[in-house]
Amino acid sequence: MTPQLRQAIQLLQYSNIEASQFIEDELLKNPLLERAEGADPGSTAEPDLPAPVAAEPPDATSFASSGMMPGAEDAPLDIDVSNTYDAGTGADGAYGGGGHDDGEDWNAIDALGAKGPSLREHLEQQARLAFSTMRERVIAAALIAVLDGAGRISDPPEQMAATLGVSLEQLEAVRAIMLRFDPVGVFARDLVECLRVQLEEKNRFDPAMAALLANLEMLARRDMRGLQLVCGVDAEDLAGMVAELKRLDPKPGARFEAEPLRPLIPDVLMRALPVQADGTNDWTLEINPETMPRLLIRRGFQARLAVSASRETKAFLSEQLQSATWLVKALESRAQTILRVSAEIVRRQEGFFAHGISHLRPLTLRDIAAEVELHESTISRVTSNKSIATPRGIFELKFFFTTALTGANGQTHSAETVRHRVQALISGENPKNILSDDALAAILQKEGIDIARRTVAKYREALRIPGSAQRKRDKMPA
Repeated sequence: MTPQLRQAIQLLQYSNIEASQFIEDELLKNPLLERAEGADPGSTAEPDLPAPVAAEPPDATSFASSGMMPGAEDAPLDIDVSNTYDAGTGADGAYGGGGHDDGEDWNAIDALGAKGPSLREHLEQQARLAFSTMRERVIAAALIAVLDGAGRISDPPEQMAATLGVSLEQLEAVRAIMLRFDPVGVFARDLVECLRVQLEEKNRFDPAMAALLANLEMLARRDMRGLQLVCGVDAEDLAGMVAELKRLDPKPGARFEAEPLRPLIPDVLMRALPVQADGTNDWTLEINPETMPRLLIRRGFQARLAVSASRETKAFLSEQLQSATWLVKALESRAQTILRVSAEIVRRQEGFFAHGISHLRPLTLRDIAAEVELHESTISRVTSNKSIATPRGIFELKFFFTTALTGANGQTHSAETVRHRVQALISGENPKNILSDDALAAILQKEGIDIARRTVAKYREALRIPGSAQRKRDKMPA
């Protein structure tokens, strides 16, 4: 695998932030590249001309066969390289990537282990273990996305619930579990709730402590006599309660990270177009311009230098021009491929954007790959580490992929929808007629969902619902 092909594949998998860092490195190394700082692409005031744009932007497949990429005898860009060993190079061509000292004592394995996960990564790992349904995981992802540097949610829960299309009770049920994540107290709405959760975790929250938390402004004024009256304690007990508060962490998120938590920045922006005459809605997508700088090739500068340059200088300029042209085309190909895949995801999941989580459709990487005529591994790279800003919030592209169940009439049903239906059937069952897994499967089959008893049992267990025998004992009147 050639270095250019390897870098093209890496660019496709990079998030916008990572790709932007790669571009910054190339700007430092290549004198024929410059950043377009709000300049008019069609301006002729400067002799340096922007790189030519193809009449029809190439995708990953067509770009791989272009003149700036390896020829037909080499591997194309749009291939599955998951089982191919490649030692790899960093953006600067150094083995194993850059960003470290080249001393003899440096060890790649130790360096990898020395850097712990960020707060967001740490919370995402816990969310994957704590929640089993897509609805809960999407709510959890939305809560993680709005965390501020202190570890508190920056948006009101009521607003988030309305945006996601779920009830406030459903969102608060997920948030109540996440309040006990490590570090305890993240996802609190304010300081009082953050401290209360930590006290409850230590089993130190009592009526006196509740009164103290409700009157923190008096503590800030050092009104100890007034606090004794409000809390109903003496001076010694109050001093112990204040000491207990001081041992808590008012900003658990800031403590966890070596640097402030950065907000989740979307790679793709999704905006609604005006409603059409037939009442339907359409969307427009674009790569987030705030995270992807636009590059120009300094062709005028190269032409002026080449007039009187030596043979070595001309060879260097030719090499740098080829590298700059390749990078501009590679970035254009990356943007077009991401937009094609994102547009197909939006088209398939239009019900979600219109009605909420309950309308997520079953979707796989293979479905998207077949529609946009790219390899499945390419779709996996495009959707990895990338997020999209939608009217319902910011979501990772991976969240829109759900498994499917085939219906009796050939129609597919999202696994999340089937789980929701199982939960609804059990919630509405008659205490005198508890539904077994076989009975649930029979009901779903009558509704056109081809499902086996063992699959119903798996979904029921994932929802943490006990079996029919246990439910019968629980619901039996005393």
